Amino acid sequence: MSKHESYSPLGTVLDALLRSLGIEKQIEQYKIFDAWNEVVGEQVAKVAKPERIRNGTLIVSVNNAPWRAELTFRKKEILEKIRETLNSNSITDIIFR
Repeated sequence: MSKHESYSPLGTVLDALLRSLGIEKQIEQYKIFDAWNEVVGEQVAKVAKPERIRNGTLIVSVNNAPWRAELTFRKKEILEKIRETLNSNSITDIIFR
């Protein structure tokens, strides 16, 4: 057997490490910070920014009350788009502040 046959791809090793550390879900959740503009679009992204994630709930800061009301109304749609974009159900709720 050659040395190369015993190596695993780096991605596989990193996935196993994240699982063993128990942080795989958190890493998955934080991908929303990179994907936010894609999920909500440029116009919404200008007035609403994800701040943090607490127990699967995404906390989003919104610049003004009318936008906060609009986004709260569209919460289910936004959650579905997050799940599609991240290919994950790790974010279970959104709070707009």
